[in-house]
Amino acid sequence: MQFARAAWKFLVAIKDGMVLIAMLLFFGALYALLSSQPNSAAIRDGALLLDLNGVIVEEPAAPRFEDFLAGASDSPREYRLRDVVHAIDASAKNDQVKAIVLDLGSFAGGGQTSLTDVGEALDRAKKAGKPIYAFASFYSDDSYQLAAHATEIWMDPMGGIIFAGPGGNRLYYKGLIDQLGVTANIYRVGTYKSAVEPYMRADQSPAAREASQALYGVLWDSWLAEVKKARPQAAIASFADDPATYVKTARGDLAKVATDQKLVDKLGDRFAFDRFVAEQVGIDEAPSPDSFKSIDYDDFVAANPADTDGSPIGVITVAGEIVDGETGPGMAASGRIAEQIYKALDEDEIKALVVRIDSPGGSAFASEEIRLALLEAKKKKLPIVVSMGDVAASGGYWIATAGDRIFAEPDTITGSIGVFAVLPSFEKALAKWGVTADGVQTTPLSGEPDFVGGFGEDLNLILQSGVEDSYADFVKLVATARKKTPSEVDAIGQGRVWDGGTARQLGLVDAFGGISDALAEAAKRAGLAEGDYHPRYLDPDSGFSWLPFDGIPFVRQERATVTGIVGWAAQRQKSVFDQALATAQGLMVREDVQALCLECGTDLRRGQNASAGLLDRLLAYSFSSAPR
Repeated sequence: MQFARAAWKFLVAIKDGMVLIAMLLFFGALYALLSSQPNSAAIRDGALLLDLNGVIVEEPAAPRFEDFLAGASDSPREYRLRDVVHAIDASAKNDQVKAIVLDLGSFAGGGQTSLTDVGEALDRAKKAGKPIYAFASFYSDDSYQLAAHATEIWMDPMGGIIFAGPGGNRLYYKGLIDQLGVTANIYRVGTYKSAVEPYMRADQSPAAREASQALYGVLWDSWLAEVKKARPQAAIASFADDPATYVKTARGDLAKVATDQKLVDKLGDRFAFDRFVAEQVGIDEAPSPDSFKSIDYDDFVAANPADTDGSPIGVITVAGEIVDGETGPGMAASGRIAEQIYKALDEDEIKALVVRIDSPGGSAFASEEIRLALLEAKKKKLPIVVSMGDVAASGGYWIATAGDRIFAEPDTITGSIGVFAVLPSFEKALAKWGVTADGVQTTPLSGEPDFVGGFGEDLNLILQSGVEDSYADFVKLVATARKKTPSEVDAIGQGRVWDGGTARQLGLVDAFGGISDALAEAAKRAGLAEGDYHPRYLDPDSGFSWLPFDGIPFVRQERATVTGIVGWAAQRQKSVFDQALATAQGLMVREDVQALCLECGTDLRRGQNASAGLLDRLLAYSFSSAPR
């Protein structure tokens, strides 16, 4: 009896402890949420501080509370592109903003077209008379693309600059999966559809190499042209072509290379930079003697909402990998996005739709669900204009075929008209341990897909035929939308990725332009007068919509500052490792025919969550349906 009482008291103590921990977590989260609310009344004279401690994206991912509970807080903050551009444009008209400060020490980057948009906004602010000062201990491609637009570029004397350019090696797993005894059952259409190559080859195919060289060459030339135009005095191309010689000549002094080649204007540590800015905009005595008067980015965004004059034009955002279901921002969930489109149809005041796509594609079924919802809008005579961001490839282009007109940037990555499916089986691996499979079949598909005994020939034939049928559907959609024959589309399809400039020449897009050009075109098609409209972003509802970055502040911590060449190399190494985990996880969890461009590399800067257990993946696989 005493043992029972003791056990009961022990269980009650555990229960009380769990309740206490839950209450502490709840009140801690509530305090953090309340204390993070931006203060629009705090705007004062000073420099607008763009402390870009993370990545610039089209649509920030919704933070998950389970990430907080699990301590997964190493993902960088995600800044919404349109908020950054709007803040810079608003600062150009605001007399309280005396300057713009770019703190790029912890900047994790963004897509090339996104950074071009930010750079153009910086040029507009500079033209309006706002000086721009940039600082970082170390600059690489993305941070320098923004810094080049500054009035003065500062760098820590112990830092440096390295330009790597697009490209690099991908990981190939054929040798590994052969050693493990895993069979990658691959079904694809498209000579250039290289997303499946890591599972079937030990190296890059000649076709994939050809396409990558063409794409990366265009992107690199465009980057050089933009940076050279923004900072003509800098010897950028020569340094990028032969950095080792320049560094060796300077005896390893990267700071000397930066100043000699006019890549930066001044050398100085952060305190020296702060003192310099304080001389320009005023000293803030409160934090420290060397601090300058600054305007918080979140406060400034809250104090300068977008204009709402004129008729609304609905903007649907398709950002991230396209998946089925209702999941939040960060993934383009077809159910959620289709619901947003149908809701827009019920609002009579919305005169047109702009579909903003920044996606490498994903599920063909989910892509079609979004396209069908857009076709419903067309049935109601609602003009639909597509605006492509950094990437609108494969499933992203599938959706774009519903548009009346397609806008892209010259550096947009698009095309990749092709489909594939990958399903693993483990008959070889299990046979090594003496595990085999046997049984009775009433039909050729009984027990299929058999990941223990291996896939049957009938199933392989059916799956490959299904993928081929999906490709034929894709080609027909493009042919109808772009007024081409299926054979013409097939010639520029086959999974090949194109830059925006080439895509325009091939007739895959109609014109160059960004979101503002797409809005103007949509207004014109809706019969609205010039300037008599405003974008209404049909974003998903958020319980914490007043937060400055649509998330729980303690989920994402500050990204470590890169202070030198070693730190830069280490962070790039970590991103490659994260990509490898995410790619391996994708082999197990993608359940549908995929119109996906993995080689487009749009999500590498985002934190990857590759922590799902092997058992969970096996269970998800064993209960999944065949590709649709």
